[in-house]
Amino acid sequence: HSYKSEVKENFKNVIELKVAMRALGFEPRKEEMKKMISEMDKEGTGKISFNDFLAVMTQKMSEKDTKEEILKAFRLFDDDETGKISFKNLKRVANELGENLTDEELQEMIDEADRDGDGEVNEEEFLRMMRKTNLY
Repeated sequence: HSYKSEVKENFKNVIELKVAMRALGFEPRKEEMKKMISEMDKEGTGKISFNDFLAVMTQKMSEKDTKEEILKAFRLFDDDETGKISFKNLKRVANELGENLTDEELQEMIDEADRDGDGEVNEEEFLRMMRKTNLY
């Protein structure tokens, strides 16, 4: 059971939910986060399934102008305006959000989205990744 499939299929923890929401242009408050998690966390484990997470995000995303929002999130990562999200960009955002993700985890996120094999994520790959996770 690889780490990647575990993250994908099973759980998003509180921190990952926060990162994912912020990356998508949402600024969840702590109370809001707790409420969302308790609504989704049927077993009371403090964890939520990836599918529950997607369902909630799909609902939230449908309330926003999606492609534009996603590209706005892309530009948030691409602060050096190269038109691509590099490992460095991703690491910076993770650090700004106070996330302690390992270099391996960050690299896995890039590898997951990187279709053309250049080691970075362009707008098209970013959009495809968001579509693939059914976020819009």
